[in-house]
Amino acid sequence: MCGIVGIVSHKDVNQEIYDALTVLQHRGQDAAGMVTSDGRTLHLRKGNGLVRDVFRENHMLRLEGNVGIGHVRYPTAGSSSSAEAQPMYVNSPYGITLAHNGNLTNAESLKSDLFAEDLRHINTNSDSEVLLNILAHELHLQRVLNPTPTDIFKAVAGVHRRCQGAYAAVAMIIGCGVLGIRDPYGIRPLVYGRKETDEGYDYMLASESVALDSLGFELIDDVAPGEAVFITNDGQIYREQCADKTRLVPCIFEHVYLARPDSIMDEVSVYKSRLRMGEHLADSILSRYSQDEHDIDVVIPIPETGRTAALPLAHRLNVKYREGFVKNRYIGRTFIMPGQSQRRRSVRQKFNTIELEFKDKNVLLIDDSIVRGTTTQQIIQMARDAGARKVYVASAAPAIKYQNVYGIDMPSCEEFVAHNRTEEEVGRMLGADWLVYQKLNDLKSSAMEGNPNIDDFECSTLDGHYVTGDIDDTYLEQLSLTRNDRMKQQREAQSATDSNVLELHNHA
Repeated sequence: MCGIVGIVSHKDVNQEIYDALTVLQHRGQDAAGMVTSDGRTLHLRKGNGLVRDVFRENHMLRLEGNVGIGHVRYPTAGSSSSAEAQPMYVNSPYGITLAHNGNLTNAESLKSDLFAEDLRHINTNSDSEVLLNILAHELHLQRVLNPTPTDIFKAVAGVHRRCQGAYAAVAMIIGCGVLGIRDPYGIRPLVYGRKETDEGYDYMLASESVALDSLGFELIDDVAPGEAVFITNDGQIYREQCADKTRLVPCIFEHVYLARPDSIMDEVSVYKSRLRMGEHLADSILSRYSQDEHDIDVVIPIPETGRTAALPLAHRLNVKYREGFVKNRYIGRTFIMPGQSQRRRSVRQKFNTIELEFKDKNVLLIDDSIVRGTTTQQIIQMARDAGARKVYVASAAPAIKYQNVYGIDMPSCEEFVAHNRTEEEVGRMLGADWLVYQKLNDLKSSAMEGNPNIDDFECSTLDGHYVTGDIDDTYLEQLSLTRNDRMKQQREAQSATDSNVLELHNHA
């Protein structure tokens, strides 16, 4: 899960890319980067931290040019080293920069091919650098000095033939324009739009439509699975289907958790899909406990994403909806953090209770999903400490039991609270009086309504089915070994050591 943006304008794009990345900050808080060009010179700034911390006034003044791309990152593959911040750059051919959201499932074999056959070297552990070099090599094979859109689309077709997994990417080809591509399954999102100016249309590609809205761009369409959209430096737009076989199978977790509610994804409102999740969840509760049987006094959401589903759920159950938690907005998303101890500390810093809404009441807490259970367990205890008589929990997503390989940081089954446990066992472990999960078919129905062209959803963390068809037990075992909590902590420690060594070197 990262955020990407690309803009071709009639004026400098640095401020608009900055603003778009700020809107997409929820998609990655680990690092940010931007590269701009006037068609000849490249200007790059990237580093660890939030958008507001990475780009200072002196950096913005140097980021000149009417064409550019940007990225906000949270790391899944690779590490959190600033060397792996994006956009990434190669100088041959033409000079190409790329920002990527997703995960290549065949990155290791591609690295070998790049070294042995394409004569290209990879300097980091990032699969984004692999994707960049595959694109660069496929462009090099076109053997043209000034590539046309046709040449570029041929290169993208080569990328689709070689790369597997989930990828949405924007790339800037120096002197030519900005390219947007989406994998043949459309797992990760990408949209594009335009804005009319006195000089003509400006164009923008972004992970979510909300980035377009905030900058005054009109949404044109989603980039279709396997499609490429190319915008020339002078504002001409071209699009072409570049993959042989495609299916629209977007990631269900964009609707559950990842995307902002005010975004439109594959023609479906994220906000309305979350409302429908609450309605379906209420029906599931009523199928177990009728209006006369349940003793729920109040429905309280766990901020932020649980809020939208909680409203229609409370209405359908005919009970009060109340805000019972105040959220500290300066604490990042806890499921991203390495290590249970760090997550536990962050939960207590992240939420505080309004005791009057809990005291002597039977409370139903609504969460968007339950991953490791760390947050939910502590919040249940906080509700009891605030005086709740009983605490029930409902999850807008089904139980998460399987690893995600397509760009969400869920690498190890053993870290999931629902792994090898029943719903009742999870409820007891969390300390709830009872727990209800959303049904998978209800979740799909919530997100599919409004676009009959959606073939299915990528739900591998819920059902263990990997749509790309290239994932086996060996791959999943290796993923768990290299990206579990313990390995994350080791990489974080090494990254901190490397940064300290670099700082001492610079002072020396």
